[in-house]
Amino acid sequence: MGAYTRIIRTSCAAALLLTFTAGSAWAVDLEVQEGVASFYSDRFQGSPTASGEPFDQQALTAAHPTLPFGTKVLVTRPDTGQEVEVLINDRGPFVQGRIIDLSKSAARKLGMIRRGVAPVMITLVD
Repeated sequence: MGAYTRIIRTSCAAALLLTFTAGSAWAVDLEVQEGVASFYSDRFQGSPTASGEPFDQQALTAAHPTLPFGTKVLVTRPDTGQEVEVLINDRGPFVQGRIIDLSKSAARKLGMIRRGVAPVMITLVD
């Protein structure tokens, strides 16, 4: 293997490492994130989540783009004060402007079933 090839491989490995650790650090250092929440369609009931467990509309779970699986977050609606604690077990949402996808049970606790979406604040739970 030539010196040029080693430099390219090392540079690529370093770039990948920085990309993954920067994303992880941001996710763990999350103080408060604000945006729009949505909730899962009933058609996903029983489907595997990104963490491997089956999706359950009755569980207090959610999908977040970057937070580690098993992270607990408090989701609060600033317009009503309603809140729910959920466990991150999936990836998403995949719609621009949305920051979390909730199970139907969690969405019900936030009073957002009729609207489908709601403004929320996400805070890490210790």
